[in-house]
Amino acid sequence: MHTHETASYRESNRATAQLALWTLAWSVTLAAAKFGPEVVWNEQRVASWAAVAVNLLVGIAWIVTFARLLRALDDLQRKIMQDALAVTLGVGWVVGFAYSVADAAGLVTRDLNIALFPAILGVVYVIAFAVGRLRYQ
Repeated sequence: MHTHETASYRESNRATAQLALWTLAWSVTLAAAKFGPEVVWNEQRVASWAAVAVNLLVGIAWIVTFARLLRALDDLQRKIMQDALAVTLGVGWVVGFAYSVADAAGLVTRDLNIALFPAILGVVYVIAFAVGRLRYQ
């Protein structure tokens, strides 16, 4: 039993490390797609489309790696993570659509930077994950 737990622990650590690497790769390709046209290739459309395509491909690999991580976790870790993801998805839908409706109704007087939205979702996820960890200790 002990060797199975150790192997499972190693597998989840390996999956976590792979996810961290794919997250870094996705972040780098996103930055290249965002800043490359202005800084590197002087707004050449072919290079910009190529950067977006690479970012999408790396993003798909990130999604696959994240799914593998979920499968590598033990039941309690998976439950905590899935609960945190459920809260994050709910907040994203509710806040996103509320903002969209408020904007369409002319209630939004100042445009928000879209980059703020994933940052908020990241904070929500971290808080929900931490609460889950505390709840199941």
